[in-house]
Amino acid sequence: MSVQITSLYAALLGLIALFLAGSVGAKRAKTKISLGDGGDPGLIVANRRHMNFVENVPLALILIGLVEMNGGASNVVHSLGGALLVARIIHPMGLDVNNMMKWQRLAGAAVTFLVMGVSAVLLLLNHFS
Repeated sequence: MSVQITSLYAALLGLIALFLAGSVGAKRAKTKISLGDGGDPGLIVANRRHMNFVENVPLALILIGLVEMNGGASNVVHSLGGALLVARIIHPMGLDVNNMMKWQRLAGAAVTFLVMGVSAVLLLLNHFS
């Protein structure tokens, strides 16, 4: 079965992942810190922006892809993918060494978790129906 819709969002999110990884590389080159973060606030933030993406997006995409593969309506799959894309664009903007409660961080995390939760529930409903 084709996962055309999920593939679109995977490609767009892949570009975000490249940008975030590139930001870490640029900070490493600037600070000359090869491993770890050396206590540098900018590198700490760049690392966490990238790693939070890596920690959450793969599972979310797998869940969305499974919803699509199991016959989920295209508007539902687009809604899940679009919400995840927006969440992962705004989330890194909210990561700050000095302020944990920026709205972008909260909204990005909440929407990411909502996408994963809704996808999981849809899969369970599909399985048990």
